[in-house]
Amino acid sequence: MTETHTHFSDAGGTPTGAGRYVKVDDLESVEFVPGLAFRPVLGDGSLVNFVSFDANTEAPMHVHVEEQFTIVLEGEFEFELDGEVRTMRPGDVAVIPAWVPHGARTRDTTCREIDVFTPPRRTLLEHARKSAGPPPAGAGV
Repeated sequence: MTETHTHFSDAGGTPTGAGRYVKVDDLESVEFVPGLAFRPVLGDGSLVNFVSFDANTEAPMHVHVEEQFTIVLEGEFEFELDGEVRTMRPGDVAVIPAWVPHGARTRDTTCREIDVFTPPRRTLLEHARKSAGPPPAGAGV
């Protein structure tokens, strides 16, 4: 068996739910601080959060139990991770284990990035569930 075949296996299994498509721009955003908009999308065991920073906006230093990946898509921001500060730009990724202090700030630029949380970030669950809408017709509740 080749690696390609192993990676793209058609091995049996039972689906855990119905797949769905999401248009990020259609999601209602939530702001915990002015200028910092979150649009979370919830899966079975993870959460993807689409984040927009206005210029001169700060996500304060904080910690949480969930592991997080931060991926910059557009613009830039200063990111502090466990005491080290870097300017992150498109294509840069920060890997943040549970309980590691981190925060970010924009200066004169904006930034669009994605945060991936495993397990789903507790503080975003209610909003993500509301944004998901009702289950598709015929899906179990």
